[in-house]
Amino acid sequence: MGICISVASSEIHGIPQVHDENVMIFEANKVRHETKRLCSVYSKQGTKGLNQDAASLYQDYGIEDGAFCGVYDGHGRNGHIVSKIVNNSLPSLILSQKNAIEENDTTKNGVNNKQNKFSNNFLKWKEAILGAFGVMDDKVKQQENLDCSCSGTTAVVVIRQGNGLVIANLGDSRAILGTIHDDKLKAIQLTTDLKPGLPCEAKRIRSCNGCVYALKEEPHVQRVWLPNENYPGLAMSRAFGDFILKDHGVIAIPDIWYHPLTSNDQFIVLASDGVWDVLSNEEVASIVWMVESEEEAARAVVEAATAAWAKKYPSSRVDDCTVVCLFLQKKPQNLGYIESGKLG
Repeated sequence: MGICISVASSEIHGIPQVHDENVMIFEANKVRHETKRLCSVYSKQGTKGLNQDAASLYQDYGIEDGAFCGVYDGHGRNGHIVSKIVNNSLPSLILSQKNAIEENDTTKNGVNNKQNKFSNNFLKWKEAILGAFGVMDDKVKQQENLDCSCSGTTAVVVIRQGNGLVIANLGDSRAILGTIHDDKLKAIQLTTDLKPGLPCEAKRIRSCNGCVYALKEEPHVQRVWLPNENYPGLAMSRAFGDFILKDHGVIAIPDIWYHPLTSNDQFIVLASDGVWDVLSNEEVASIVWMVESEEEAARAVVEAATAAWAKKYPSSRVDDCTVVCLFLQKKPQNLGYIESGKLG
């Protein structure tokens, strides 16, 4: 049971092997030789109310041995609904857009070399993702009896295709890559947390007559406000939903780029900001690296984040924490310490 995906298919079919209200893992129909699943997904409700996070992982996405990973962090009164709508729809929307582009592609390459093939394929994925995110935002807006004027969700997506990753990010969830460098594990941040405090994000918002500032009681948190109003105070600069701010610079257009993989790359971790608020990239990578079973990696990170919340912010409400871990290969044993790193 599970997923059956091909490049020619426009939809994702199958029954998830792991499925609860918030997380899904879809596995390929083929019989795999691995004795253990080299991935894990886990979500834990915080103490603020309903769990507004959602996540999914699809194996054999687009091509054999391809994969789709997504984490969505909802916010606002109906954020839990928005994150689940996006979680259920975005993977198939992206694949459908990609397939339509493939079918309509009549471009003739002047030189048939590997670089042209790579560039053309990435451009197709980028176009598909941009189209799918636009359709997804419209779909959220068109939901009957669902007020998303001040509710929405982040989205961080990593798509593995062959020897590379296509990454799309909307909001302040994050993805990192664990790789081996000089016989040590290095944590590389794959995404930028898209918050209102970033100069380029603040510039766009203010150019659309939106306001960006922090409250006196939380001077470290920049938020987005309507002009001449004291709401809604959104703590991210891009999101699905939040339609009251869409005319004031909050957009549903993701950052998209490509990251090539090497034989040294070990695993990918995606997580909602409830994890990154209390754990560093290096701490998360270390936890994933030290866990005995790949299937337990996501849960181990979430439990560590929950413990860190209690220690660092004992008087604060704990945020929801959600993690997706995808191992790119079976991990070797007894390698050294963590080094920090970030893409330039």
